[in-house]
Amino acid sequence: MSHQSDLIATDIDAYLDQHENKELLRFLTCGSVDDGKSTLIGMLLYESKMIYEDQLAAIEQASATHGTTGGGFDPALLTDGLKAEREQGITIDVAYRYFSTAKRKFIIADCPGHEQYTRNMATGASTCDLAIILIDARPDHGVMTQTKRHSFIVSLLGIKHVLIAVNKMDLVDYSEDRFNEIVADYKDFATRLDMPDQHFVPISALKGDNLLKHSENMPWYEGSTLMHHLENVHIASDRNLIDFRMPVQYVNRPNLNFRGFCGTIASGVVKKGDEIMTLPSKKTSRIKSIVTYDGELEEAFAPLSVTLTTEDEIDISRGDMIVRPDNLPTVTDKFEANIVWMADEPMLPGKEYWIKHSSKLAAGRVGTLRYRIDVNTLHRDAAPTLGLNEIGRCQVQLNQPVALDGYRQNKGTGAFIVIDRVSNVTVGAGMILDRKAADESDHWDDEAREGLEARTSPVTPEERSARYGQKPVTVLLTGLPAAGKTPIANAIERMLFDRGRAVTVIDGQNMRRGLSRDLGFSVDDRSENVRRAAEVAKTLNNAGLITVAAFVAPHEAVRQKAAEVVGRERFIVAHVAAPVEWCREHDDQGVYAKADSGELADFPGVSAEYESPIKPDLVLKTHELTFDECAAKVVELLESRGII
Repeated sequence: MSHQSDLIATDIDAYLDQHENKELLRFLTCGSVDDGKSTLIGMLLYESKMIYEDQLAAIEQASATHGTTGGGFDPALLTDGLKAEREQGITIDVAYRYFSTAKRKFIIADCPGHEQYTRNMATGASTCDLAIILIDARPDHGVMTQTKRHSFIVSLLGIKHVLIAVNKMDLVDYSEDRFNEIVADYKDFATRLDMPDQHFVPISALKGDNLLKHSENMPWYEGSTLMHHLENVHIASDRNLIDFRMPVQYVNRPNLNFRGFCGTIASGVVKKGDEIMTLPSKKTSRIKSIVTYDGELEEAFAPLSVTLTTEDEIDISRGDMIVRPDNLPTVTDKFEANIVWMADEPMLPGKEYWIKHSSKLAAGRVGTLRYRIDVNTLHRDAAPTLGLNEIGRCQVQLNQPVALDGYRQNKGTGAFIVIDRVSNVTVGAGMILDRKAADESDHWDDEAREGLEARTSPVTPEERSARYGQKPVTVLLTGLPAAGKTPIANAIERMLFDRGRAVTVIDGQNMRRGLSRDLGFSVDDRSENVRRAAEVAKTLNNAGLITVAAFVAPHEAVRQKAAEVVGRERFIVAHVAAPVEWCREHDDQGVYAKADSGELADFPGVSAEYESPIKPDLVLKTHELTFDECAAKVVELLESRGII
């Protein structure tokens, strides 16, 4: 199984050529603390005979002092090289190791299991083709929080091939039932993740069961061994060889007769004579030559590092991107992304950071944190900021356009890092969302379709105010479900109508029965429901009407966006502030019971957070006042502001 070959003794040149042309597989080991990641790698290195004798002797000596195997050989010490790692018996930083077999070469990233080192794990996973997720088979372990966290990051980073190794089977008497139980638990969680290729293997890393050969202790397992899977998993089709992208890293001008543009091909294939375009200038030319250290090539492909020369003298600078004119990436200064935050200092929306995308460095900021992702439940929670190791979906705004693709389509042009402008420390890593997917879930910042012009009415706002004797305004009643928003809205409408005012109510449930019948109750769908209601309220206000909107609208950021759509000068927020216990008692539709049973997900007050308005214009305590009394307070506010 080792890298050794009979060719070493008979034809060393043939052996070196064979070794050089082996396919390379990059993989990582991850999982919760003490699941056996370092032990597994140590045994793979030991069994493949990739440990020098003096190194092996040093490990055997260290095993007596720092080992966790009762004085016996501890293979985990091969990767846990830091003094603190050996003293504590944990992995702190990512350790890279290399070995090969007759079929493949391997680069292993041994990632830490502790939650505080999640950022290290994300770094190690960023370049991998496959992930081995270890799970401790013991009864009090199994699928842990950190197992879920690492699985989510693996999915987020687009690693398609996942091998779930159920370790320490020797400590559960090689129980098939225990293995099947863990497989069922993991599959139940992973159904919501993007992991198209999953394989489960029961192993004992310390004993070597099912690592290189099938274990006699587990005759019930008929699948492949761990090493067989590593040697044979198909990764050749994972690379994007369709969309040609080469970020320019350096302009090579050694003399008057040569100007070349250097970079690593992120994806695709390029040949001599191909027509190319540079972004953002959109200048075109053709490839004159493809230069490397070993000479010129007729064609090059990802991930080769090359120097391209062009037939025409066009301006190409560091940070530009060379592409094909008939296959262009998106050029924009605004995009949606999932960001893994890696700094102790929290991410602050609106704060200026450096954004490093491929070879381009631009100033930018996180304009909006749409939600934070709970890695345990995969629920989307409202949050004002991101802390260390937290993951959220954000809108990023740059001070200049960049050429990008969605991360799922192209890792090379779909990833970026966030750098603190003062300390110059990398504080975050981001994966750009496909533009179509982002647009489908959020339309607040969409621009109007090209060619559509805003129409103005011949009736002025002043004429409408004179006719109705009022100023148009939207009153948003926001609060927990069953807090009394709709009864208060109806009471306000009755009072104003009886006074001869032009008024109407937009009710959240009525919206869902008509205009928003295609929406569910996720964070994005609730946001979209409010967006549509805000557009309706704006139209009614433009017609001179007073509009009362009754919506849960649980997120402050969404309410602020609604105010911008309607117009802040004619937007009033009334917080219907009833305790959740009172709401449960007055729930005549049984929605809280459905939320408790899990039938309704992301339910504000039960399985999702309700953010109280920061500065409401009015607070209505329905547990202390009647609905009519609350409505009267709203009418009084309208009178005090000269609206009616």
